[in-house]
Amino acid sequence: MSAGFLVLPPAVVSALEWLQWVFFAYFIVINVTYLALNYISMFGILRHMHEHGTKFMWNNFRAYQPPVSVIVPAHNEERTIVSSIRSLLRLGYPNFEIVVVNDGSTDGTLAEVVKAFSLVEFPEAYRKRLKTRDVNRVYASPTFPNVRLVDKVNGGKADALNAGINCARYPLFCVVDADCILQQDSLARVVQPFLEDSTTVAAGGVIRVVNGCQVKDGFLTNVDLPKKILPLVQTVEYLRAFLFGRLGWSPMNALLIISGAFGVFYKERVIAAGGYHGDTVGEDMELVVRLHKQLREEKRDYRITFVPDPICWTEAPEDLGSLRRQRMRWQQGLAESLFGNFGLMFRRNGGAVGWLAFPFMLFFECIGPAIEVLGYVSIIVLGLAGALSPEAFFVFLFASVGLGVLLSTNALVLEELSFHLYPRPGQQFKLFLVSIFENFGYRQLTSVWRLMGLVRWLVRLRGRSRWGRVHRNATWQHEGSPDDAVPAPHVAGISGGTWPPPKPPAKVD
Repeated sequence: MSAGFLVLPPAVVSALEWLQWVFFAYFIVINVTYLALNYISMFGILRHMHEHGTKFMWNNFRAYQPPVSVIVPAHNEERTIVSSIRSLLRLGYPNFEIVVVNDGSTDGTLAEVVKAFSLVEFPEAYRKRLKTRDVNRVYASPTFPNVRLVDKVNGGKADALNAGINCARYPLFCVVDADCILQQDSLARVVQPFLEDSTTVAAGGVIRVVNGCQVKDGFLTNVDLPKKILPLVQTVEYLRAFLFGRLGWSPMNALLIISGAFGVFYKERVIAAGGYHGDTVGEDMELVVRLHKQLREEKRDYRITFVPDPICWTEAPEDLGSLRRQRMRWQQGLAESLFGNFGLMFRRNGGAVGWLAFPFMLFFECIGPAIEVLGYVSIIVLGLAGALSPEAFFVFLFASVGLGVLLSTNALVLEELSFHLYPRPGQQFKLFLVSIFENFGYRQLTSVWRLMGLVRWLVRLRGRSRWGRVHRNATWQHEGSPDDAVPAPHVAGISGGTWPPPKPPAKVD
């Protein structure tokens, strides 16, 4: 052990060495858990692809598919909102409506939607089942009979979603972000769990990065990787998070997160739970955790499911400022969701969600960034003090980098075995390189941002649900003329005139 640049008291060195072991144990446990989820996901994907893969003809279920209200909350999304609505109009689904909620936008969002879809003000009754900020007006379209627009006072994303639920006519509602593009069969596939199991109350799909792709008039015409490094790294992150992070928990009915960008819910159950809470920045996860807690308390049979093949394409942040704000907001929302529903953990009938998923998310995902950052700092300080042995350094390197690379490459293998969206060797090689180099700098930076988000929660920097400020480039978007959008087919329930009240699904008992 050589002399270093720093001289530390023996007690400090001893404390830092002890912290190294905590850091090492943390990385071993979290990565071993992820590896276990990875193998659960592998079998789950193979089974799902066998039952619902390319030979799965979702059109065969058209007569049985329940009507769905697609809610699109929007705040200052003038660059992407029209393209997103056009992609929704092209969904291969027999009976759905699109409810766009303009939450007090200060740009041209309202004008763009009104112009593109020939909307006119419509004197529709507004049933306020969930409390929201005031609704100014409701628009409807004679050309696109299943498109409506709700213009309301700004109240945050949760408030906009609650307003959309109030306006929704159908028993299921699907939340889609205003900067997202759905594939034609995405809605049919994500609704499938509701047909297969009457106790399903929520289902979520996969989020992929649209940066680098090409979208024209709502159609995804070319799938490619982002050209810039930040969204490229996030492509690997999303693969890892969805292909085994969420798919691994789903078979145990322990899924705690359904992305706010793409998820389907049973409306009456969400209303009974009080809708989205406006006092949290992570309204999507908080709702799912609260549904688990409430349904467990009521001793009801239920399912909250992740489906690995319905894809929603979204724009990832391309600048550090937007990415930092996003990760801080996610971490703060995670802490709010878990501690706000703390009674779910270790409850008598908590099942896997209360005894496995909740403690894991609390101790490793929520508190984990503090352990990671302290571990990195201790390694640097011990190195500068000359108190870091080569053995300890290589153990640290294996725990923090080696296992991370293994998890990322496993996610790439799962992608290749299942959906094969990036088939070219050059694409696969680029993703492989990113899965290695993201562990040198990028992961440490996101850990610092997540710790900052945790600190924000600790000092109670809270308020109403706010919209995340992410700069949209929309370089993937190639618009044609507004006339290119195809009106939805005139099917029962959306063809104008009256909408008959839908038959509710089976009661969740």
